[in-house]
Order: sequence, then C-alpha cells, then structure tokens
Amino acid sequence: MNRPFVAENTRERKRLRTLVSKMTDVELNLPLTEGWTIASALAHLAFWDQRALVLLRKWQKSGVAESPSDTDATNDALLPLCLAIAPRIAANLAVSSAETIDRELEKASPDLIKEIEGLGDEFRLYRSKHRKLHLDEIESALQVRHGKT
Repeated sequence: MNRPFVAENTRERKRLRTLVSKMTDVELNLPLTEGWTIASALAHLAFWDQRALVLLRKWQKSGVAESPSDTDATNDALLPLCLAIAPRIAANLAVSSAETIDRELEKASPDLIKEIEGLGDEFRLYRSKHRKLHLDEIESALQVRHGKT
C-alpha cells in the first residue's frame, strides 16, 4: 500500500524536533498572533496530534466514523490551557505527540488507512500539513525576532 503521508509526516516531525531542540526558553515565549505564543502553538500541535491518536486507537477497536469538532471553538478554549503549560514542556509534548501518532499511523493496517481516507479529511493521515502550517508561522516569528526578514 502506498503511504505518502508517512514521508511527509516524517519530514515535518524531524523539522519540529530540530526547531524545538534549537529554541531557547526566551524564544518559546515569543508572541505569535491573537494571544498565542510559540510555546502555546506547540502545545496546540500536541493536543491535535493527541486527538488524532485517540481517534486512531478508537477506530482500530470500533471502526472508523466521523468525529466532527468545531475547530475554532476548540482552539479558543485551548488557548488558556496551552498558555498555562510550561514552555519547554509544551515544546517537548509537541515532539513526543508527533512521534507517537506518526508511529501509530505507520503501522496501521491497510484496511484502516483506506477507511480513514474515505473520510476525505487529509489532516487525519497527513499530520504534516498541520505541523507545517504552524512551523512556518514559528520560523517566520523567529526570523523577525532575529532580524532576518
């Protein structure tokens, strides 16, 4: 079975790990937009990867089903919680959560992958797309901070 999501997830996970390993605690506290910081954005990534992991494990037991959520409301509700997590812990959670969901997706059965694909939402398998979105934002903020724009 062709699994292009594995390579893309791996690429963005490695990018995440490298970025987190190089960031200082001061950089983790840098502001992004709408009240988010780099660290809280990383906690946000950890949450969504954990959600994907919980759904994957549920689907392995009970079958694949829709699992809608109001993303904007969820993100708004998460912000205070994400800000409350110590920045380095948030960064490390983002990396460990990415590693865990990617590993589970890599070993998922072909039938399960096919069912997930049937949901039509690429974010379910391509965790890389969400990571890339936020890693681009974080790298841009770091470039501004270091006068490289």
